[in-house]
Amino acid sequence: MAEAQQYFEAVGRRKEATARVRLYPQGSGKILINDKPMEQYFGREIDYFTCTLPLRLTGADNRYNVSVHVKGGGISGQAQAIRLGIARALLKVDPEYRSVLKPHGLLTCDARVKERKKPGLKRARKAPTYTKR
Repeated sequence: MAEAQQYFEAVGRRKEATARVRLYPQGSGKILINDKPMEQYFGREIDYFTCTLPLRLTGADNRYNVSVHVKGGGISGQAQAIRLGIARALLKVDPEYRSVLKPHGLLTCDARVKERKKPGLKRARKAPTYTKR
């Protein structure tokens, strides 16, 4: 993928993770994440399936090579950021994909983030154990 060829780029975010996704047409379905094969980058199979869901739903899993640069957050947040980035890039390729991706919620950014810790509590809502004496 070093040669200069046209690609479709999109950004996906989830929690603290940010993924910059590039879709290269006339590909073979190869997915690189931070210059590593996807199977090597993600240890769990669920993260692999999360990332490839938009490609599988649109039937484009063997038509594009995908290059991803992802940073921040944890593994699951990164996988969901990649999923959103791939879905947005697919829309740039063909706007007709919207009718397939939208009902599955793949075009909506999941805005939930970790709630801040409050004073006097152990976490955001967990209170210290109550002792009578």
